[in-house]
Amino acid sequence: QTSFYGRFRHFLDIIDPRTLFVTESRLKEAVQLLEDYKHGTLPPGVTNKELWEAQKIKQAIIHPDTNETIFMPFRMSGYIPFGTPIVVGLLLPNQTLASTVFWQWLNQSHNACVNYANRNATKPSPTSKFIQGYLGAVISAVSIAVGLNVLVQRANKFTPATRLLIQRFVPFPAVASANICNVVLMRHTELEEGIDVLDNNGNIVGSSRIAAKHALLETALTRVVLPMPILVLPPIIMSILEKTSLLRSRPRMILPVQSLVCLAAFGLALPLAISLFPQMSEV
Repeated sequence: QTSFYGRFRHFLDIIDPRTLFVTESRLKEAVQLLEDYKHGTLPPGVTNKELWEAQKIKQAIIHPDTNETIFMPFRMSGYIPFGTPIVVGLLLPNQTLASTVFWQWLNQSHNACVNYANRNATKPSPTSKFIQGYLGAVISAVSIAVGLNVLVQRANKFTPATRLLIQRFVPFPAVASANICNVVLMRHTELEEGIDVLDNNGNIVGSSRIAAKHALLETALTRVVLPMPILVLPPIIMSILEKTSLLRSRPRMILPVQSLVCLAAFGLALPLAISLFPQMSEV
């Protein structure tokens, strides 16, 4: 976990969509196997491969702080399957004011739920903070997206084709700034109270506001990097593909092709972004 490549491989396991289909009994089996390993009571014949598989299942489904099962759409393994339709909606061309507001609202609602489900739960945080973060993110995302769209529409010096191209990039600044707003508002309590600091043996030695500041800054940076490939690459790729004779002669293919492009960009961006910083940092 100290190297980027190690974290990247680790998160490929965490975001593996196949873990969404793990049954309750299989999860209990995996947790029990890890408990047996911890207490040195492993049944004979258990291989390292089986232990790693159990570890993968547990990390993908159970929250490390609360030990509770994370609701399926809000797990990291559900982020790509449940988030891709929203990304496709955000990047649809010729958006109306209503559709811009709707897709930005839906995206921030999904993000807020994922953030809350995977939050640092070492300290209890009031529900009011979650609502505050959610409203702040929705208001900032919608106002930036609508404001930029209005500016582009009123910019007379752009040709209609250029205007359409620029409009496709509007979701990125809106989503990136809203993501920062969401993280800061939802986790503001950590800045005031600090987060738990552990020694080498995992014992809590106190709370640190400096550590909380580091954690919040790294999370905010991750939330800016994450939508970059998802909301910047597909418009570039689609503007090239839409000029090909295949899509010109078959306009109905545009939406399925755009969905595949978004899925590929999302699948690449998520493990890259969340691997940027280690989950446990030294201060």
